[in-house]
Amino acid sequence: MKSNLHQVRKSGTAAVALTVLVLVVLLTAIAAPGQAQTVTTLYNFGGINGDPTYTAGNMAQGRDGNFYGVSQAGPTGGPTNDGVIYKISPSGVITYLHTMQTSEGTQCNGLVLGADGNFYGTCNSDPVNNGGTIFKVTPAGKLTVMHTFVGGSTDGCRPLAPPTQGADGNYYGTTSFCGASNYGTVWKITAAGTYTQLYSFQGPPSDTALPLGLIQGSDGNFWGMGNGWIISNGGVFKISTTGKETLVYAFKGGTDGLNPYTSLVQGSDGNYYGTTEGNGGSNVGTVFKLTPQGVETVLYNFPSPPTMGAYPRLPLTQGPDGLLYSAASDCAGGGCGQAGLFDITTKGVYDNLYLYPLGQPNSLQPFAPLLLSTKGTFYSTTEQGGSHSSGSFYSLSTKYKPFVSLLPIAGIETAKIGILGQGFSAASVVKFGGVTATTVTRTGTTFLLATVPAGAPTGSITVTTGATTLTSNKIFKVRPTLKTFSPTSGVAGTSVTITGTGLTQATKVTFNGTSATFTANSDTQITAKVPTGAATGKILVTTKGGSVFSATSFTVN
Repeated sequence: MKSNLHQVRKSGTAAVALTVLVLVVLLTAIAAPGQAQTVTTLYNFGGINGDPTYTAGNMAQGRDGNFYGVSQAGPTGGPTNDGVIYKISPSGVITYLHTMQTSEGTQCNGLVLGADGNFYGTCNSDPVNNGGTIFKVTPAGKLTVMHTFVGGSTDGCRPLAPPTQGADGNYYGTTSFCGASNYGTVWKITAAGTYTQLYSFQGPPSDTALPLGLIQGSDGNFWGMGNGWIISNGGVFKISTTGKETLVYAFKGGTDGLNPYTSLVQGSDGNYYGTTEGNGGSNVGTVFKLTPQGVETVLYNFPSPPTMGAYPRLPLTQGPDGLLYSAASDCAGGGCGQAGLFDITTKGVYDNLYLYPLGQPNSLQPFAPLLLSTKGTFYSTTEQGGSHSSGSFYSLSTKYKPFVSLLPIAGIETAKIGILGQGFSAASVVKFGGVTATTVTRTGTTFLLATVPAGAPTGSITVTTGATTLTSNKIFKVRPTLKTFSPTSGVAGTSVTITGTGLTQATKVTFNGTSATFTANSDTQITAKVPTGAATGKILVTTKGGSVFSATSFTVN
């Protein structure tokens, strides 16, 4: 079981593709029929010494507007073959930053940008402990191994996705194997490198197994999927920052799909969207929607025989208009057919955007998610194909206008928020939900660091430079704080003054779970009445930006 899933991962990466792929027809500015989108190859890997080869996994847009990634193999012509961390411009100019050493990890899973401007990633394996690594790398290429997993231990091993940064600043991720039951783990690590295991998966029937990537939902929990592999059909789970895990949905293995092999995305409507690699009626995969309450709806069943890709194993990316984009690699369970790029609405209207050209005898493999840059264009890589059979870097044009991207997408007043974009100057004005930020620092023309101003509501962030206004592609949530409440005890009907920040948009106040009537007097104050039937316990304030408990309990007399 362990070796089987690992072999699937290896076979989709640098070691051995599921079949050996050589692309003859290159992706050079081929427009999808009937679509405005155009696919353009910008760089072919493997052509010169030092090049990365077999590029897969997440790319990240850096503060400088360039893209950063890590390959599965390379460098071309080098003494090692463990991968290269590289930077590549939107026009395809490549810079080699770091050659992976075997002690740093092999078969790495991509990079994510941290709030500190560094990049964070994981590697599936390492030759010493055979468990994989977590690492940090600077934009200049200085790499630090933050944690090494020990294969066969309760520590967890074999991560298959890069970490995600939580609103608390820590990084969260999974291992697909090892742990207490050998079904994988969830872990947390600080930017300084303090590692904590949060949870070991138990497997079916009450739990899933072999987890993949995590995302943080609007409820503050981390959401992910377990592949399940041979022992189950897989499932969707959520886990709190303290390690409380809940199985939200278990795939039945029929028309609802089975064995997901990627992470989820939370849509702008609050629902979660993902893909399964198997079944769905034709046994070649699905696209599905899942409500936060665990109700699943299949949006699309890939047809068999596949004519527009199948076996999707990449996360979906949502555009500003709500459309979901991804690629169906059509490379599972044997030979590969023609892979395809697609978009799909949240109602299930599917549109094929592009079919990768067939080579000898198969197609090149898109094993990297689509990254929507702040210019409004998608960028990604392929693992195979290209003029040197080592993969390519390409773009997918869209109708989208430039926007700004936020890191993180939630924070309290006084928090410092990174803003990625373009065309910034010393005269740029940043507004949080219409409230001007008075503390803004700029790095070049592509990055701003702004402090959330007092009184800012949950809403879009805008950056205005001259006559141009760029709007964030996601809503920024202003998290509330709760500092004091007075009095600290009383009977039902007692008026209690609650102080904090971010309180103007309060939607609910409870005393130990019992709802109270209240008035939001200002951004820093709420007046609430102790409700009838309330018991001694903590006060909870819920706003449009999130929820916060009091540090101490209110005593009901």
